[in-house]
Amino acid sequence: MRIALANTDKNKQWTRDCWEALRPFLVASSYSNYTADEGEAITREAYGPNYDRLVAVKNKYDPENFFRMNHNIKPSQKSRA
Repeated sequence: MRIALANTDKNKQWTRDCWEALRPFLVASSYSNYTADEGEAITREAYGPNYDRLVAVKNKYDPENFFRMNHNIKPSQKSRA
């Protein structure tokens, strides 16, 4: 167990370096089932050109953002007023 813990920082750095090396070869989108709470940029990327349409749906049916778990699409600010 001590060996595994001793290599934690080294393994984290290897993973980060690998990710950065692979980034140029990745498509510019995301599969929403594989994201956590990385923020609006990743959510916007996951939904692609549908994002703005989904914001309009959110504005109409959930302007108070009651359903806000996981890959949340937030209502626009003007609809909250």
